[in-house]
Amino acid sequence: MRILAAILALVLALPATASDAGRIVVTGTGVASQAPDMATITLGVRAEAKTAVAALEQASMAMRAVLEHLRAAGVAEEDLQTSDLALRPRYSNRSSSSDGPPTIAGFEASNMLQVRLRDLSGVGEVLDMVTAEGANEFRSLQFGLQVPDPLRDAARVAAVKDAMARATLYAEAAGVPLGPVLEISEAGAAPRPVMRAEMSMMDAGGGVPVAGGELDMRAEVTMIFALGE
Repeated sequence: MRILAAILALVLALPATASDAGRIVVTGTGVASQAPDMATITLGVRAEAKTAVAALEQASMAMRAVLEHLRAAGVAEEDLQTSDLALRPRYSNRSSSSDGPPTIAGFEASNMLQVRLRDLSGVGEVLDMVTAEGANEFRSLQFGLQVPDPLRDAARVAAVKDAMARATLYAEAAGVPLGPVLEISEAGAAPRPVMRAEMSMMDAGGGVPVAGGELDMRAEVTMIFALGE
């Protein structure tokens, strides 16, 4: 309280002229929560063979099967995107104690796919299905919102309300009336959803159990208010 009183004293000590009245600067934080309605899965196939052609063909065949079953399950073309395609040699003698140059023992091919699922009730079943069809690599599962703007705006509104409540509290503590808003700005980057640990949705099918939890959208604003005499 001593620090707050000192800060308020400095602010109120500013000359109150028509062009530069006393003012107060506050920062407000707002949080809005919502259950996700979309999941993005990054999965793929990895194959090894003696030749580069054979390794790439095996990986391609497995990925074609995965894509075919995803389309049959109702995943739209715009929700399927290849994220990485690689072909690498495998060496048999790369240790420092080996004599002679490294020897290529075979090749490894990988094909990664990013899949957006707009029906979260079947995420676990989809994971089971693609694994059965040859997907043997799984990198990530991220939950999100198909239309994030309403939740982002709700967080911004909450941040403004928080800043106004803080300003009102400080002005009342100082015994001066709170004037109009002189400036308002959003602090940092645009609000982005952040996963919260609380679980609110479990996969309804018989596949891999998946918990969707909730998404927290956080916003922060800085507001400058005029202070009356």
